[in-house]
Amino acid sequence: VEHDLAVLDFLADTVFLMYGEEGAYGIIAQPRPVRTAINVYLGGYLKEENIRFREREIRFDVRPPRADWKAETLVAFDELTKRYEGFELVVHPGHLRKGEVVGVVGPNATGKTTFVKMLAGEEAPTSGAVQGKWQVSYKPQYLEAVYEGTVGDLLRSAVGKKADSGHFETEILQPLKVKGMMERDVSTLSGGELQRVAIALCLGRDADIYLLDEPSAYLDSNQRMEAARTIRRVMEREARTGLIVDHDVYFLDMVSDSLMVFSGEPGRRGVGEGPFPMREGMNRFLKMVGITFRRDADTNRPRINKLDSRLDREQKSAGEYYYATEETLEAS
Repeated sequence: VEHDLAVLDFLADTVFLMYGEEGAYGIIAQPRPVRTAINVYLGGYLKEENIRFREREIRFDVRPPRADWKAETLVAFDELTKRYEGFELVVHPGHLRKGEVVGVVGPNATGKTTFVKMLAGEEAPTSGAVQGKWQVSYKPQYLEAVYEGTVGDLLRSAVGKKADSGHFETEILQPLKVKGMMERDVSTLSGGELQRVAIALCLGRDADIYLLDEPSAYLDSNQRMEAARTIRRVMEREARTGLIVDHDVYFLDMVSDSLMVFSGEPGRRGVGEGPFPMREGMNRFLKMVGITFRRDADTNRPRINKLDSRLDREQKSAGEYYYATEETLEAS
């Protein structure tokens, strides 16, 4: 059982799709080869059963977002350092632009969450400074159901009358499937339900920059896709800046304009660099971990190449770890 589709695609040979209504019923479809199963899942239609379980097909862009667009700098930071006993983080100088969604990738325990906390004002850097004036909305990595009351009460206390507006319902509550939880006590929510409420809370606040630390955690595959599209849509329509820390490549592919890449020795030293354009960021990160992705011919979704396969060798030789196409490989 796996919700990260890239990992499932790499590990499994045969996949059983499940569909149904959350909390009500589930139906297991006939087994399919892994590539077919994931493509059917993204398409949302079971041809043999004549069942449509998703309103819209999910597709991926073959080419990275444009890197030449200009926008006002919202946040700039000098070289930042943060030292704890036994750990040091160094973040190279960079900036976040207005309307930009920046993904953050890297191994665990290399300082990604610490960097987010410095931007949120929850941690002060040991040296360096973050420049600019902005309002922050922050969804932390670890969530606790400490609020005494219903989901609706929590949302109203955080975002006011907006919680009951039609726009908020259409843009955030319905896509995240939070609308049906409004009368539920927060203390009764599962990890996935609490995550969706936390994302809705974060996106509902009035802010200039939205910091979301691992928003895909506890979410199933479909919820991850919907959360990514919801975050992306809100950032685009409101011209807001987002910084998204996550480990799900599909999620980051859907939501990000650019990438920050963290590296180092987990638990001892971390180095943060960027933001880079998507192509450069993905190439840096995947070169570091020694993985290449090809693109599925039908859906354009990324698929992990087997280590030392022909495609793996060709893409590494071409320096195209993620956005490889026939044209880029031939040109190399």
